This record gives sequence, structure tokens and C-alpha cells, in this order.
Amino acid sequence: MLGEFKQIVSLTGIGLRAIPQRKGASLVIVIGMALVVAVTLSILSMSTGFMRSVRNTGREDRAIVLSQGSQFEFASALSRDNVTTICDAPGIRTASDGKPIVSAESLATVAVVKKSDGLDAFVALRGIGPQGLALRPEIKLVAGRLFRPAKHELIVGKSARAQFAGLDLGSQVPLPQGDWTVTGIFESNGDGHESELLADSETVFAAMRASTFHSVTVMLERAQSFEQFRTALTTNPTLTVDVVREPQYLAAQSEFLNDFLSMIAYVVGGIMGLGAAFGALNTMYSVVSARAIEIATLRAIGFGGAAVVASVLVESLLLALAGAAIGASAAWIAFNGDLHVAGGLVFKLAVTPGLVGLGIGFAGTLGLIGGLFPAIRAARLPVVTALNNQ
Repeated sequence: MLGEFKQIVSLTGIGLRAIPQRKGASLVIVIGMALVVAVTLSILSMSTGFMRSVRNTGREDRAIVLSQGSQFEFASALSRDNVTTICDAPGIRTASDGKPIVSAESLATVAVVKKSDGLDAFVALRGIGPQGLALRPEIKLVAGRLFRPAKHELIVGKSARAQFAGLDLGSQVPLPQGDWTVTGIFESNGDGHESELLADSETVFAAMRASTFHSVTVMLERAQSFEQFRTALTTNPTLTVDVVREPQYLAAQSEFLNDFLSMIAYVVGGIMGLGAAFGALNTMYSVVSARAIEIATLRAIGFGGAAVVASVLVESLLLALAGAAIGASAAWIAFNGDLHVAGGLVFKLAVTPGLVGLGIGFAGTLGLIGGLFPAIRAARLPVVTALNNQ
């Protein structure tokens, strides 16, 4: 066993030392794997960053109430009487003044222009109730002041301001019944609300000439109070609503886009990976052919077939891993932390260690596949045939 290991190390060392003499063939594997990993990670970084932003938004001790059967807030409709009933339900945390920490919210869309390419886009204007900021303590003003009730004023999320034009402090945002003034900029730990505009709910309600609210979000006394709260609402004969924990609601909203981005990444990566594997296969066949006499001579003096197979596989694997390292580094430098817009949400692309590990593992697998058959051919090549063909 020790002898076979020494043979593998010796043959692998011989092969690796000869790489500078066949730089062109080796670069085919390295560049191919680098491209596969860079492209795959760049697409997956969108999905990862998107889901990270969604997860940052949700809390287990917050629940959202929608009209029954509504898949998203814009499709929901809750009357003022519904809101009053919801606010009186058990399980809701109260503020220091004894009022329930609840926000009946109105939504609208605002047409904006992307700074990056000048294309039209839309951001959400969320009208929040008087307890809206107590409900979401992660929202912090970083510039300006809060909007005032009954005034056409709003505050802008930091991510929305960075990505879209016309949302700076003091800017006028065109909305029904005139322009609204940006009075403040806020951040909220990089979550989905940083992609929104916030204003007074009643003012948005009146400006949109709405007759119902879109949703009610509540802060629970504790996470375990959810079932008590949900049961009280779903068994109330005056209500027809769905009650969902905030993280579950947001996960359901983002599932389609996340699955779509992941599918695109794996389809594109799979197609490119197939090409890279064929490239590695052809390259390693060329390497085996170029080393035919050398391999045959080594076999003649006692090196085993297993050592030959292992050395060719190791060489193919190392070249693939070198390409993966280059591709992962390029993806991290080019995309990690870059702002992107998808589904109305501004989020940062995230090339995480997990994604890097996935890319390296993918490239390593392709390298092994590309080197397997040439390695077997090298081990089976008769000594006499190799010498006669040269």
C-alpha cells in the first residue's frame, strides 16, 4: 500500500512538473472551470442575497393579517371595522402607553428611474400606522426627520435611494394629489424595507382614495403567542382573514423568484459545466498521448496501473480546482455586495463561503469526470503499442 502511494506521488509530481511545457492545454481546463464557477456563482449570489434580505426582514414575534385567500398584500382588503377587531385580539404586545403595537398599512407603487441604466422601475410606498416604527424597531433614521401625519411627506430606504434617481433628501416624488417631499432617509439592517418608501398610513389611504387597508402587522407578546392570536381571529365570525408569521409570509412571497434564479444558475452552470468537462476530457487525452512513451516506460519498470490512473486524475483535479479558485475569486470581487433589483426589492448580491464551496466542489467533480477516461486509457495502454506508435 505504501509502495502504491509513493508511486502515485512520484507520477503526479512528474506530471505536474511538465505542466509548463503544455501551458496551452492546461489553460483550457483552468479557464473553462474558472468561467463555469464565476458564472454559476454570480447567478446564485442573486438568489442568496435576495433570500438573505428577505430573512432579515422577518421576525417570529410579528404576524401579518390579510384578507382570506390573498397571496400578497396588494391583493388584500381589510375594512376599518376589521382593523379595530384585529387590534382587540389577544396576544398582541402593548406599548408603554397601553396601546397595541399594530400597524394597519396602505400600499401604493411609485414610478422611479434606475440610476444604473435609466430604465423605469417601481418601488413600494408603504403607509404605516402610528405604531409602525415601534413595530419595526430596526428602522432607524440616518438623515433628515420623520414624516408628519396628514402631510404629503415620506422617508426613503437607504437601498432605494442608492438604486433609484429622485429619492434624495428634499426631493419631490410625484404621487396622486401632488408631489410628496422626502424628509428623511432610513436604514433597517439591509432588509426588504430599505427598498421601500414609508409615509403615514392614513395620508396614503386618502391620497389613493382607498376604501380598505391592505394588511395589518402586529407585534406579538412573544413568539409563542401566535397560535392564540391566530385562533382568535380565524374563529371570529366577523372576520375572514389569514394570519401568518412574518418570516413564513415573506418566504412564501420570495419562493418563486428564488426558485427561478436557482434554476437559471443550475441550468446555465450545467450547460457550461458539460462543455468544461469535455474540454478537460480532450485536454487530458492529449496529455496522455503526449506522455505515452513516458507512461509506458514507467509501467515497464514497475509502476502499477492504479498509480497511473490516480496521477492523471489528480492532475486533472488540481487544474480544475485552480480554475475554480480563480472563478470564485473573480465572482467575489465583481459581485459580492453589489446592489441589484429583483421583484421590486433592492438587495446586495452575496458570494458566501457556502457558494464558494459549492463552486469548488462542482469544478472538482467536472475535473474528475474529465480525467477519468483518459486516466483509464493511460493505465491500459500496452507498453509495446505505446513505443511502436511513437
